[in-house]
This record gives sequence, C-alpha cells and structure tokens, in this order.
Amino acid sequence: MPGGAAFDEAVRLAAQNTGMAVGIHVTCVAGKSVLPHHKIPRIVSPGGDFPSDPARAALKYFFCKSTRKELLSEIHAQFEKFFSSGLKCSHIDSHCHVHVNPAVLDMVVEIGKEYGVSRMRVPDDDFFEAVRFFNQPIGKAAYALIFKLLCARMRAVLRKRGFLFTQRVYGHLLTGDLGSAYTLSVLDKLPLGVSEMYFHPALAGASAQDPRSLQQLRELGILLDQRVRSKMDTLGIVPANYFVLDGI
Repeated sequence: MPGGAAFDEAVRLAAQNTGMAVGIHVTCVAGKSVLPHHKIPRIVSPGGDFPSDPARAALKYFFCKSTRKELLSEIHAQFEKFFSSGLKCSHIDSHCHVHVNPAVLDMVVEIGKEYGVSRMRVPDDDFFEAVRFFNQPIGKAAYALIFKLLCARMRAVLRKRGFLFTQRVYGHLLTGDLGSAYTLSVLDKLPLGVSEMYFHPALAGASAQDPRSLQQLRELGILLDQRVRSKMDTLGIVPANYFVLDGI
C-alpha cells in the first residue's frame, strides 16, 4: 500500500528478503492517499483519507468523471512511489478488490502497462467450496454473484490487453473467517495450473480484545501449520508467486 504508514518498513523488509515477491496494493478506499488533499479534493478528506465504504466509493468512481481524473492521478502517484523503492512488482491487486470496478480496472490496466506490469489478481473465489465454512451466509450469495460477473468482464479485458492471472483466487469470500479446515479442503481440490490463496497474516498487535488481530494471528498460524505443508508435499503442490505466470 504505497500510502500506508508502514510503506518504508515494508520496502526495507522486502529488500532484506530477496526471494519475496511483492505486488502493488492499489488503494482508493479505506486507506491513505499518496497525493495531498489539495490535488485530489474530490476523493480524499483533508487528512488524505479515502472513503471507508467500498460500495459508495465504487459508485462515485464509476459515475463521476471529475472524480476519475483525480483517481487517475492518484493511482499514477502510487505506482511511481512503488517503483521509486527499487522493488520489482510481481503483480497488481487492490485494497477491498476495488479494481474489479470497470472504471478503476481500466485505469489500472493502462498504468500497469505503462510501468511494465502485466500480472493482476482476479478475485474470483469458489463460492461452493467456501459456503460450507461461512459463519454468516446471509448476503454472501449476492456478493459472490456480483464479483462473479465483474470478474468475468475483468478476465475479458485482461486477456485482450495481454495480462496474466491465476485460474482461481481462494479466500476472498472468507475474509475475516478463514481457517485451517477450509485451507486443507481447498488444497485437496486445487485444479491443475496456478491458483492463489491469500491470507492476512500478522503477529504484532494480536490481543484478546482485538478480533481482527486475533484472526490475523490465526492466519499466520495456518501458514506455519505443518499439516498444510505436509499436504502440499503429498499432493505435489509447489509454492510459487505471480512471476511463475510468465513461464506458462
């Protein structure tokens, strides 16, 4: 997240771990901008905060032309900041998957091409695999259908522009509820090819009073779970990153 408070620390850690692939997490909702408020007053608060509601922000970006002009400048600035770090960009994704919005997607594709990045996350999850693990299934079906339709358009645009993407992205529909049982179940059913399962692991800040931090700690535990690695080894699943798509 180029506008994030921990950007410099993240760059330092990535530089110390040269085998790590790092993508740009484009942010235009629920986060901080790179450009100051006076340059993009229609899309951020005086403090540089994007709208917190992804749905409202998506509608604003889609229907308001003047807003899109400011957003284009901001996304350019985010790419510029990422590449000024010296890191190689493995792929493009976005906070809250707002890049599935056709207006935002078109901008990100153009800017990605400008910076030589042609790998992107298409957050099309497997609803029927995830539904067994939902804690709150009400509303999930409609949400999944909307993303299914947006991702179908997204794939068509990316194929036309020569972008690469994985066959499936697992974990999206279980954001905040992802557990080891789901992870092990997905590994058993992975299709041939390249798939992605994404997590939000963290260690610092975990506490009994912070459900989000506890969930992040659980997801770190899944990644370190020997059962997960043993199943991958048994099934012949090879860990990879987005750069592997270039060889397919």
